Amino acid sequence: MHSGPPPRPAAPPLTRRRALSLGLAAGGLGLAAPVLAGCAAGSSDGPDPLIPLVTRARSDAALVTAVITADPSLTGQLDPLRSARSDHAATLEQEIARVAGTTASPTPAAAPTAPQAGADLNAVRQAVADAAREAAGLVGTVPIARAGLVGSVAACCAAYTAVLGAAQTS
Repeated sequence: MHSGPPPRPAAPPLTRRRALSLGLAAGGLGLAAPVLAGCAAGSSDGPDPLIPLVTRARSDAALVTAVITADPSLTGQLDPLRSARSDHAATLEQEIARVAGTTASPTPAAAPTAPQAGADLNAVRQAVADAAREAAGLVGTVPIARAGLVGSVAACCAAYTAVLGAAQTS
């Protein structure tokens, strides 16, 4: 004889990675509200809303490349960010292609360019902070299936903004 509902399986432990994917770690950076606000069903009208995120990710990777070219001593500090932003662009492009029912052709990483005017650590920090805000603002407007991806981009950019800010004060 059964005397109640079956026992619920134990929740997986809350790891740092899981917390980021849930948007909990971003709360201190003002990103939890868009994540927790819910996700709209989305619309198929107009261009894919992830396209601006791809453009910004490619631009950020190129900016980081320019800063590293201008000051090679920053390579160790900025190369992980360049890699992350390039990965963001590629992953977002794959998602756009998936929804469109096409195959994404990998866009090559931007070739190193001559140093841009104003290309410095402050410009990188500002660009990544802007990317975090843009992605966080988009989280609540995309379908649930995309919210984790967009939230991850927002959290990653927010984390790099904080790290770069801490490096500036050191």
